[in-house]
Amino acid sequence: MKAIHLSTAGIDGLKICDISRPQPGYGEVLIRQHAVSLNYLDLALATGKFGAVSQPVIPGADSAGEIFGAVSQPVIPGADSAGEIVESGEGVEGWQIGERVVPGMMSHWHAGAIRSEHHQTLRGVTTNGGLAEYAVVPAKSLVRIPDFLNWQQAATLPIAATTAWNAIVRGKIQPGSTVLLLGTGGVSLFALQYAKAAGARVIIISSSDEKLDRVKALGADDGINYHEVPEWDQRVLKLTEGHGADLVLESVGGSTFAKSINAAAHNGTIFVIGFVGGAEVSMPVLPVMQKKLNIVGNNTGSTSDLRAAVRAIETSTIYPVIDRIFTFADTRKAYRYLEAAGHIGKVVISLDA
Repeated sequence: MKAIHLSTAGIDGLKICDISRPQPGYGEVLIRQHAVSLNYLDLALATGKFGAVSQPVIPGADSAGEIFGAVSQPVIPGADSAGEIVESGEGVEGWQIGERVVPGMMSHWHAGAIRSEHHQTLRGVTTNGGLAEYAVVPAKSLVRIPDFLNWQQAATLPIAATTAWNAIVRGKIQPGSTVLLLGTGGVSLFALQYAKAAGARVIIISSSDEKLDRVKALGADDGINYHEVPEWDQRVLKLTEGHGADLVLESVGGSTFAKSINAAAHNGTIFVIGFVGGAEVSMPVLPVMQKKLNIVGNNTGSTSDLRAAVRAIETSTIYPVIDRIFTFADTRKAYRYLEAAGHIGKVVISLDA
């Protein structure tokens, strides 16, 4: 079968190869994969910013890799994919050949609180992922795809939709709540759609007026260009008459964290999902105490969380926002397009001819 191998750090290290089709073992299924959506995790892995591709990460090392587990070499990347079951191993119950499914990224975290051992099995990082014609995955990591979504849309669900859904749940978003989104990536746009379905107000910041116009067309109530308004936290407070945002989806990290704290409402939640703006945070402690803020870390979610996120998508008929679809042969171009950060929503690779 055709697959992408990442054997050396760098986007040029993504190479198409021919390998044997895997066989499902006990409790596993073989899926024919049709589409993969890219996440910052995939880009960080390919560019060497997520542990070391050429050498397993040593537990306790001072790197992002220690949080998630060792990086295999070589690995088939792609944490998110969508496909259909074509073969079942022994011990698999409740699944039929031909069913359309998405596997959870943390394939051994089925439900409940996360534990340290859940970090050891990550699709596309410590185990082979989506950028191959076929993949073996644990049956317990699977969630059915809603009928109205195509392969490309479904491939965006495991990380982005689950993360956004967990933010909405932890932030206790309801009618009248205010949600602040930093940027226009896939998680932000899922959060936008979930929040609007819940009756909330959404404020979104971006570097581009064009992007802001596009997200307003998707339902955002207010947009702030942070190049034109560097003190965007003050603008959020003004737009909310001093109340602030009940939920801040903090996707940037070090460079924005203090402003996110200032923009947050009393008893609000800052849901931390990214570190593209720096992994080290310097923040004022006093307003965290005074406002009684909830600063919540995130690590995607369990299969149960993915199932809940998909159920909300199905109930509200939410269509994932896809910026661009690349062919399998153009995988490197897809990674570079994501790296350029000009996208709105998700970047997807189709594995179908």
